[in-house]
Amino acid sequence: MKASLRAALWMLGSIGAFSTMAVAGKEVSSVHDSFEIMTLRSAIGIALVLAFARATGQMQEIKAERLSGHLLRNLMHFAGQNLWFFALTLIPLAQLFAIEFTSPIWVILLSPLLLGERLTAPRLIAAALGFLGILIVTRPDIAHMNIGVLAAAAAAVCFAATSIATKRLTRGQSIVTIMFWLTLMQFCFGLIAIGLKGTLTWPTAQTLPLLVLIGVCGVIAHYSLTSALSLAAASYVMPIDFLRLPLIAGVGALAYGEPLDPYVLGGGLVIFLGIWVSLRAELGKPSPKASP
Repeated sequence: MKASLRAALWMLGSIGAFSTMAVAGKEVSSVHDSFEIMTLRSAIGIALVLAFARATGQMQEIKAERLSGHLLRNLMHFAGQNLWFFALTLIPLAQLFAIEFTSPIWVILLSPLLLGERLTAPRLIAAALGFLGILIVTRPDIAHMNIGVLAAAAAAVCFAATSIATKRLTRGQSIVTIMFWLTLMQFCFGLIAIGLKGTLTWPTAQTLPLLVLIGVCGVIAHYSLTSALSLAAASYVMPIDFLRLPLIAGVGALAYGEPLDPYVLGGGLVIFLGIWVSLRAELGKPSPKASP
């Protein structure tokens, strides 16, 4: 199977895990703030990563190398994730995901400068159609700008920077190493934030299963995303994430009664078209062995 197709399949796993985490996060957000959710999620993540590394014989791969790169990546991710959970409590799921999906646009535009990737026509088409799909779904109204929208926009910028930093780390760092430092550093950041806040709400019988689900999905989502970025260019991988928008819009409509109108379906079709153009171009490329 071609690396580009495997990368696309890993992204589908990431999309499913991130979407599940969003629903679980919305359910516990009335009890726990974003710092508590992130800290408990990271604690579960550390245990899962270490168990996976031990079971697969990859413990020796976890090394204290390029820590400055890991620190920068995880500071950006921690800021973005907390802004995202904060926005989750203030605006509808579809709107949050639509704003978040400006992130792949930034990745595509910055990857030639920061990653040395080639900006091809199909990737530009995928980015343009993805962004057009977002505009069709959300029909943004600047007059109704609020703190939730601003938090979601800031989170999107942080996620774009995180994706680029992750791609750089995959050049020489194993996925297990990246995941270990992700969960450990996020856990430490969360403890510091809770300490500064001065209060902690302990999990209840109702929220604990959902917090565990968030932790498991967080590891699966980031493992899948990192695997995809290790297999293909970030400017190809990230637009696939646009698929989360029509998916989460449907979940929001079914689970929370959030309005689902024809614009969501139309925008989703435009997003699918952009991804199909990019995927078709990548699969049509000759493999490295077949290249002259």
